[in-house]
Amino acid sequence: MPQPAASDFRQHLEIETPEHVILDYEIAGVGSRALAAIGDTAVILLWLAASAYVLGQLFPSNSPWLAPILGLVSFVTLWGYYTFFEGLRQGQTPGKRWLGLRVVQDTGHPVTLGAAAIRNLLRVADFLPPPYLLGTLLVALHPRGKRIGDLVAGTVVVRDHPVLLGAVPPPPDNAAPAEPVGIPELSEQEFHFLREYAERAPELDPPIRTGLARRLTQRLAERYPNRPEDPEQFLAGLYRDELARRRGRFGARLAGGARPDGGGVVDRLVARKSTRWDEFHALAERAGREGLDAFAAAELPDFAARYREVAADLARARTYRAAPPVQVRLERLVAAGHNALYRDERRPAHRIWEFLVAECPASVILAGRVVLVAFLSFALPAAGGYLLLRERPALAEEVLPATMLERAEAGVERQRQGRGYVETDPDDRPLMASRIMQNNIRVAFACFGGGVFLGVGSLVLLAYNGLALGAVSGHFGNTGLLEYLWTFVIGHGVLELFAIWVAGAAGFLLGRALIAPGEYHRVDALLLAGRRALPMIGAVVVLLVLAGLIEGFVSASTMPLGYRLGVSSASLVFLVLYLGNGWRYLAGIRLEASATGHQKADG
Repeated sequence: MPQPAASDFRQHLEIETPEHVILDYEIAGVGSRALAAIGDTAVILLWLAASAYVLGQLFPSNSPWLAPILGLVSFVTLWGYYTFFEGLRQGQTPGKRWLGLRVVQDTGHPVTLGAAAIRNLLRVADFLPPPYLLGTLLVALHPRGKRIGDLVAGTVVVRDHPVLLGAVPPPPDNAAPAEPVGIPELSEQEFHFLREYAERAPELDPPIRTGLARRLTQRLAERYPNRPEDPEQFLAGLYRDELARRRGRFGARLAGGARPDGGGVVDRLVARKSTRWDEFHALAERAGREGLDAFAAAELPDFAARYREVAADLARARTYRAAPPVQVRLERLVAAGHNALYRDERRPAHRIWEFLVAECPASVILAGRVVLVAFLSFALPAAGGYLLLRERPALAEEVLPATMLERAEAGVERQRQGRGYVETDPDDRPLMASRIMQNNIRVAFACFGGGVFLGVGSLVLLAYNGLALGAVSGHFGNTGLLEYLWTFVIGHGVLELFAIWVAGAAGFLLGRALIAPGEYHRVDALLLAGRRALPMIGAVVVLLVLAGLIEGFVSASTMPLGYRLGVSSASLVFLVLYLGNGWRYLAGIRLEASATGHQKADG
């Protein structure tokens, strides 16, 4: 009586390729992903330690550039490590590669750099409440193991251990017999046992391998009286010879008959195609490392043909119920070929300039109405805070931080001395600029990530920052220092404030997709909103980097007011030109689409 199949509680993702072959991925769970994260954390710490050592050798300890550069390296590493490896290294960070995990698109295609950026920007939401409680719960409960970043990016983390059939090393050259001919000598059951031994032997401990070899040799001893004394050597030679016979012209004529479950077909398939599969595996590995651009013109059709051949072999293996190792091996080969053939071959380095100077401002133009909503979400609380503090000055002691109260008190004397709101020594300005950039970008990412909570997180951050700026301005106005405060803000404020509004608008896109998805399912609407929001965040980063440089080196300097106003005007001109370039990019796309439409109509 057949034994009932063991229950499989693992989550799976089935994807149909254009060749109508189903790829079955096992979805990674909380434990393996946590272990991968621990490994990646160790890599990050080692990288930061090495960076600190190298920078310490390049710069003297009293250099004003050591701390800011190290700070930027740490910031970029913490925010960019996962995006870089997942987006440019086929969905695998070192930790994921160690655990045999990979990030792929929901369609099974390789993860793009944009999708990797989205899923990792939203770690700020998955991290809440610390440490990573929301993300962990979602991975554990979601049917595809998705955290918030995966939902917005349309990605999933799967197990991707390469399963390769092992082989027993051939016997020494002086023991190699002549090329075997004729029909196979072993029955299907005997060859099945021999193949299982050959596949597993390299992974077994020597005592266990020797014991298995001795027992299997005893079973075949009567039929092969003239055999090597070493059982392992005997089985290695027999396996090699039997494989050769089954690859030969008489391979279909099996001793002992064929099994009704199709095992004979599978054994012949494995015997004839193993070498081809190994060759395709090497080609797929090369394509994964170097891309299809590295292939010569004559190699591309051969690679595509081999991919179709392996896909057909997978279909046969499933039809005849091949052993799981065979099916898994073929699935991994088909998946590797599928990823190589259908991934985007455009090099990110070749597109980065166009993305930053054209696509990013164009995305801001397209989301103009949402940016206006974000501006009002900031400006109205700012106006309210300003008016409230002007009417009720006593509230300043209750609502403003002690630091701002102290700066207002010292402002009268500083203004009388002709000093600005903040004036730093030249040696301290690089560090100030570095810290400002990091802080502002971090706030912008949080403002964007807060949008996944139905837009409430983005709204709260915009309103809070607006209210704080308005209240501080009202208090400084009460002390006659409003102009004194804004001569500091004006230099960098144009770019910084606009960037925060854009980040909030990007978060509102996520919130709107959840509240009002329109004709789409919420998951699809969220995915589309994430793709629209990503270039907006790219524009935010560009603007905040420039704003941080201006604030650290200009606003906090002793430059006269006229120079600061000039820098502010220049930043405004830059913003107009930046958005104008996005407008021209959109116009070019519309013109190209119109021309394509006319060509189709003429055709």
